[in-house]
Amino acid sequence: MEETKVIRKITTDYDAEGDVFYISFGEPQEADDSDITEEGVIIRLKEGKIIGLTILNASKRMPAK
Repeated sequence: MEETKVIRKITTDYDAEGDVFYISFGEPQEADDSDITEEGVIIRLKEGKIIGLTILNASKRMPAK
C-alpha cells in the first residue's frame, strides 16, 4: 500500500497580464504531463501525481466585490 504524503506548503501566483492563477502543491516544479478541464483549469502532473493547477481567465471566476 502506498503511503499518503501530506502537503504542507501551497504556493499561489497570479499573472494579471495573462489573467492566469497558479496553484502549486509543494515547491513549484515543472510538470511532465497535464490535463485540461472543460472549465479551463489545467491539472499539472508529475510522475502521475497532481503537483498544481493553472486557472485560465481567473478574474472571470472571482466573485464581484
